[in-house]
Amino acid sequence: MNDDPAALAARIDRTNELLQRMLAEVAKTPSTHAIFVDAGYLYAAAGRLVAGTEDRRAFDLDAEGLIEALIDRARTIFADSRLLRVYWYDGARRRIHTAEQQSIAELPDVKVRLGNLNANNQQKGVDSLIRSDLESLARHRAISDAALLGGDEDLVSAVEAAQGYGARVHLWGIEAPEGRNQAEPLLWEVDSQRTLDLDFFKPYVSRRTAAVYEGAGARPTREDVRFVGAQIAAKWLAARGRESLGELLPGHPYLPGSVDQDLLVEAEGLLQYSLRGQADLRRALRDGFWDHLQAQY
Repeated sequence: MNDDPAALAARIDRTNELLQRMLAEVAKTPSTHAIFVDAGYLYAAAGRLVAGTEDRRAFDLDAEGLIEALIDRARTIFADSRLLRVYWYDGARRRIHTAEQQSIAELPDVKVRLGNLNANNQQKGVDSLIRSDLESLARHRAISDAALLGGDEDLVSAVEAAQGYGARVHLWGIEAPEGRNQAEPLLWEVDSQRTLDLDFFKPYVSRRTAAVYEGAGARPTREDVRFVGAQIAAKWLAARGRESLGELLPGHPYLPGSVDQDLLVEAEGLLQYSLRGQADLRRALRDGFWDHLQAQY
């Protein structure tokens, strides 16, 4: 039996009224964005850009000031949007917060998420954490836009997952002294790209002064010497570029005489300690030098 035309028209009017109310409510709801920071990428790229080294021990990072600057930058980009929070992804041994990570976790609007840190100080599980959060927030419509500061190709799946639920993902990168520090497949997948330059990071990254060993004849540890070797390698690479690195690597574990001598002299100046006749410390120095160079290849 056909419905009465008047009743049908009334139902249509009520349906349209409900739809209009829903659209009005959606229009009132502000869009929301979140910032996702891969701290491993941040420390390496910002350290290289400002301090000339990717070794975290060689520079200080004002995380609180930098996070505030990232929030301000997002506020200008997503002008009609509110911040959900900043997600800070880092690695730690047994996923136990360091003092620095704990201080970051205590900042307002910041959530620290930790992957593991293996014996070689490499982060494990961070990319999967980023994917899980991005996908979950997008699926539940908690965010409309995600600013992702990172560069690893493994993040492509995280971007695709978030986009699958309608979120837009905006990749933020850090200026590279030479070449690129972000994977091309990641650049292809995101909705937009921005690069933060040297001037942006300068106020928040400062190189530490070299360790000075007090007392005449105070003998540094092998770890101290290894660290200095890595410092010198970072400086060497910044001055000579990757082409020189390619020429040096085939000779591993041996260094050309001139390079080895320069390494020794500079290390002794930084350590304020003579390494002549200290075979174990000389080996530690070369190990630190090689470890840093091989990590960049």
